[in-house]
Amino acid sequence: MYQTLDAEAALAALDWQIALGADEAISDTQVNRFETVAPKPVVDPPVASSQAIVAKKEKAEAEWLDSHAVVAAEQMAAAAADLAGLRAALAAYEFCDLKKGARNLVFADGNPAARVMVIGEAPGRDEDREGLPFVGRAGQLLDRMFAAISLDRRGETPDQSLYIANVLPWRPPQNRDPNPEEVAMMMPFLRRHIALANPDFLVLMGNIACLALLGERGITRLRGNWAEVAGKPVLPMFHPAYLLRSPEKKREAWADLQSIKARLIS
Repeated sequence: MYQTLDAEAALAALDWQIALGADEAISDTQVNRFETVAPKPVVDPPVASSQAIVAKKEKAEAEWLDSHAVVAAEQMAAAAADLAGLRAALAAYEFCDLKKGARNLVFADGNPAARVMVIGEAPGRDEDREGLPFVGRAGQLLDRMFAAISLDRRGETPDQSLYIANVLPWRPPQNRDPNPEEVAMMMPFLRRHIALANPDFLVLMGNIACLALLGERGITRLRGNWAEVAGKPVLPMFHPAYLLRSPEKKREAWADLQSIKARLIS
């Protein structure tokens, strides 16, 4: 039988063992210290901060909204039977925030029956004010450029006229470049616009139009080289606003206009 010791007796026994030279505790079973592996500390998984959780939720919501916005645009554009219906569909579209800050919907100008359809990027201040594309200084230069090959947005016949639209129908704040989400929302409407107008040739003014329809940018490399979109010949050109800043590039623009003229009479 084991005898229960009180605290004072236990301390006395311990002192006696120390006096005998017992200076460490040994268990009844042998332990090979060379084989003992220290257990790995248990580390709790990192807890996401509230900011990270909110950011993740907002990203998921934004991705869902972007996807839903494109689907809605595709359905609304496909339902448009004519250009008037397409314009009404754009006016009713509520997913693009640019609409909230714009004065006017800038749909198109010129003769819808024109053989040549010009596509720019987005309205500027003058276009937003008047509700028509290419009416500022860049638009005045565009008119003079195409008048040089006998094309006019006010022309009465398809061979003499232009039809003009933009990738975006609403002005971005401070004339900034459209972002990819905005372009993605508008692409179903733009493709339907091209299909309904059914021009013989498309002219893409600047990088944004090229990126939207050709999936490429780099207008210095692309300009003057005919491509194809939806079975239609497409020619990238310098945007008139760029030509105003870089008049030395007008020589290339003139060559591109001559290329368009050659296609029209061939």
